[in-house]
Amino acid sequence: QVQLVESGGGLVQPGGSLRLSCAASGSFHSILDMAWYRQAPGKQRELVAGVTTGGSTNYAESVKGRFAISRDNAKNTVYLQMNNPRPEDTAVYYCYAQIKISSGASYYVGYWGQGTQVTVSS
Repeated sequence: QVQLVESGGGLVQPGGSLRLSCAASGSFHSILDMAWYRQAPGKQRELVAGVTTGGSTNYAESVKGRFAISRDNAKNTVYLQMNNPRPEDTAVYYCYAQIKISSGASYYVGYWGQGTQVTVSS
């Protein structure tokens, strides 16, 4: 059973910083791309940032220059460093990973974490 477990959410002041972590656990062969999504009340889930196995990254325009995604392949963990957050960044943040369960599998399956609440407020 593969699980993505997020941590690090909470209340942060505008202009502060917060780091989210997401670790993949269970039995699996490998992880391809990893990403962070978020969903604010009444809005659709949106991509915040993604990172490939090789470390290439992409960001939503709204977070470029403020957030940084990274991963530790040895720990099967992805991080989201949130610098200078704004009230509009308030949302539930979800971790996502494409995982191959076994070496014999021919495709990767998308898994989601349970979500962690981030509230930006003074």
